[in-house]
Amino acid sequence: MFYREAGQYASSYAQDRQLLPLRQDKLGMLILMAIGFAATPIWASDYWISAIMIPWLILALVALGQNILMGYAGQLSLGSAGFMAAGAFACYNLILRVPGIPFVVAVILSGLIAAVIGILFGLPSLRIRGLYLAVATLASQFFIVWGLDKFGWFKNYDTSGIINAQAIVIFGHTMASPAEKYLVVFVIVGVMALMAANMAQGSIGRGWMAVRDMDVAAEAMGLSLLKTKLRAFAISSFYCGVGGALFLFAYLQTVEPATFNIELSFRILFMVIIGGLGTILGPFLGSAFILLLPIFLNIIFHAVLGRAVDATITSALEQVIFGVLIIVFLIFEPLGLARLWQVTKERLRLWPFKY
Repeated sequence: MFYREAGQYASSYAQDRQLLPLRQDKLGMLILMAIGFAATPIWASDYWISAIMIPWLILALVALGQNILMGYAGQLSLGSAGFMAAGAFACYNLILRVPGIPFVVAVILSGLIAAVIGILFGLPSLRIRGLYLAVATLASQFFIVWGLDKFGWFKNYDTSGIINAQAIVIFGHTMASPAEKYLVVFVIVGVMALMAANMAQGSIGRGWMAVRDMDVAAEAMGLSLLKTKLRAFAISSFYCGVGGALFLFAYLQTVEPATFNIELSFRILFMVIIGGLGTILGPFLGSAFILLLPIFLNIIFHAVLGRAVDATITSALEQVIFGVLIIVFLIFEPLGLARLWQVTKERLRLWPFKY
């Protein structure tokens, strides 16, 4: 009843292709942005900002890059954590070796460096596909981490192999508090999510989806598979590289190459699948699911069982329940959380009538 499209008309193709064509969607997005930008830094505790909100936004950004490659272009990849490592260490070295470089410029350049690496490892996609392509991209994960660990220059010849992120300085002001770092991450992720939404609805996104659905037919219609696939790899790696830089500077502060391991790549892959392939909202929902569900399970177990059961047993039970919930969810809704939200909106449009 309150989510009706009646009276809202599109008089041009441009209006019909708007990111948020409905008045309710625009209002809801404005409310969410206001809560995220203004209310969260004020009311949320430092723990929630630094341990929950910042990693959620960063991993959602990386998952968005992964979704561009997998969900829109249909190219299976398992090397997202490797491109994160490339972006993180590139940003660290840019700030270390280029005096006075602005932080935002360093983050953008680190994303571009990761994009170049992504293009190199995306070349096999012109010949192979499916699981074979996944294995080829998996090689990038191991090669990038090995290179960063092998050559001391990337770590500024630190014998421990660990790098410490420099301070985030924007317009001469040092972003030191969790709330300030959160605002930096929030703005960067918001801008890049908007860019991804525009690309997905434009000619670039339609080219990706044509290659995903049937690359032979797309090539027969005149679409260049070389440009389309490598563009998807480049943009996906750019998002992962920017996410890696933010992961180092706004969240962990201290990392080593082994931090960006294959387990992190699989976590990002699960975020994309659970959130919903080929959607912009999906990575944000999937990232929240992967990050928040274990925390809620931990809270529930401590509230119910307390200290009556050994902590190792409760931890194992949490992992088992978490895995079972993922399997059950994928069985009943394989299209992800974004599809559930779409179905909910359809029900609201027809309520109180039967869907």
